Amino acid sequence: MKKIQLFIFAILISSTSVFAQSDATKKADKLFAKYKFVDAIDAYNKLVEKGEGDAYVYSRLAEANYNIFSTIESEKWYAKALEAGASQPEMLFKYSEMLKANGKYDASNKQMDKFASMRPGDDRAVMYKANPEYLSKILDKGKKFNVQNLDLNSKMSDFGGTLQDGKLYITSSRNASRKNYGWNEEPFLDIYSYTAAEDGSYQGETLLDGKINTKYHEGITSFTPDGKTMYFSRESFFENIYEKDSLSNTKYSVLHLFKASKGANGFSQVEALSINSQNYSIKNPTISADGSAIYFASDMPGGFGNFDIYKASLDGNGKVGTPVNMGQKVNTEGQEMFPYISDNNTLYFSSTGHLGLGGMDVFYTKEIDGKMAPIRNVGIPINSNGDDFAFRMNEETGEGFVSSNREGGKGSDDIYGIKKLQPLCDVLIVGTVLDEKTGTPLVGALTTLVDAQGNVLASKPANAKGVVEYIVECETGTELQVTMDGYESNKVTIAASNEEEVAVTVSLKPIEAIVTPERVILNPIYFDYDKSNITARAAFELDNLVQVMNKYPNMVIQATSHTDFRGSNQYNQRLSERRAQTTTQYVISKGIAASRISASGRGETEPAIDCNPCTDQDHDLNRRSQFFIISGGPQQ
Repeated sequence: MKKIQLFIFAILISSTSVFAQSDATKKADKLFAKYKFVDAIDAYNKLVEKGEGDAYVYSRLAEANYNIFSTIESEKWYAKALEAGASQPEMLFKYSEMLKANGKYDASNKQMDKFASMRPGDDRAVMYKANPEYLSKILDKGKKFNVQNLDLNSKMSDFGGTLQDGKLYITSSRNASRKNYGWNEEPFLDIYSYTAAEDGSYQGETLLDGKINTKYHEGITSFTPDGKTMYFSRESFFENIYEKDSLSNTKYSVLHLFKASKGANGFSQVEALSINSQNYSIKNPTISADGSAIYFASDMPGGFGNFDIYKASLDGNGKVGTPVNMGQKVNTEGQEMFPYISDNNTLYFSSTGHLGLGGMDVFYTKEIDGKMAPIRNVGIPINSNGDDFAFRMNEETGEGFVSSNREGGKGSDDIYGIKKLQPLCDVLIVGTVLDEKTGTPLVGALTTLVDAQGNVLASKPANAKGVVEYIVECETGTELQVTMDGYESNKVTIAASNEEEVAVTVSLKPIEAIVTPERVILNPIYFDYDKSNITARAAFELDNLVQVMNKYPNMVIQATSHTDFRGSNQYNQRLSERRAQTTTQYVISKGIAASRISASGRGETEPAIDCNPCTDQDHDLNRRSQFFIISGGPQQ
């Protein structure tokens, strides 16, 4: 995608070398400034052949080859530029990308280590240092999709792939009647349509008319749910908007978004969107399934990297609201482009900043309660050593498209048909909280998701239907804990899973159910062996006692603590007294008056299980606390 990724979308190029231009490089530099990278490479190579190569020339050769995704040549010239004294962090990052694209993962990681040491605060460095084994993790996930090169691909750049009303819309540089663009000597891009046949093929190539296609670049398409409005990007040259370099006389455009209405003769009435600007690009539109939002990529000021993903509202008349950056969890100091919002509101996008296999990889996330879930790499074979982008998928059928310049394609970029074989590696946990007695949803019940070590992952209240949603990584065992005033707390263990969605129900008993005339009956308050501190498990149960004592303000409790048989009688007596004291101190810390709860250590004198020898389970059961009502109970 590097061959079109930048020139289509007007990303300005800057050298990563601090070494100066010279009279000898003027011709090559002018070609470079005009994005004529093929000719610029030839000019810089001639300088090298004449013995005039230096760090500046080598870095320009590296950059020019990088921009047309000539990975082997780019890798070679980055290495020579660094040997000659260039040492800019971004050069190291791009060098690592080219090494990775050429399958040299260990060498790539060495350059990433250098990059991270020079720019430790960079998003890309932080992610890499936090997960240095990311490549094996991506590859170990295995094949989640079938990927097939489409017959419609040409020898030129073909990318995109949007199905609407039985038509497939793509973007291609196959139109030989267009002028060639200097970047890669391919024609300017146009939008084409095909008819989807019953046998799964795409037939009847049609170039959309001149109201859509111009002599300038047009980008990928997206449609409103009713199919009556098409959104696409186009170079601002069409509107006579550009910047002119005073030294090279090169004109630089930006990308604007347009919409076209469908009439009897196809799409027409093309209008520019109000969010366009002459100062920055907006591209890669995608419309939400309900038509209420548009997502796109832009290099507008205030972002985190070169291009970021943004979201804006769409009203019934197609009016676009104020763009909102999707945040630093999605966007990095690299490039995030080609967003796609699917039918179930999963956001897919391509990125050079998140950890991937090389070039641009496809990632995904989902917005839950206003927050973005962890960013996940879609994995192989959607992603490759090359640039992988313009991902589209019907969530119900698992079918869609991805574009790539990977090895083995027919052209510089090809469109691949995809079919999902198994779920991706996020698990959506859907919890429903009910009143055990009536079966009604408990609105506002506080839920907490904890991991196997008891660490809190997230916490939120149940919605109006008593439902909460959490997203966790595959193969992550968790526990959903639920509390609510007037009810006994409860929890459910959720086994590690690869399923896309796991539904659990947690039923809460009204608090009266744990109160008898003589005792408050809790699940056992267990202590660790030879310990007296309150654990997370113990605190979860003791909160039920606090609720009961709040409900019955005159209730007075005696807490008894017991040990197992291990240790001497005297030691166990002291240990049980410490446990009883920490138990009462926890209750007092929650606002219960000290006069309402007393402690009594019983040592090993009143075992729940009288055993000899004792199993580990027997010892656990003997190591407990109990709560007796002295006065003020419900029937007193």
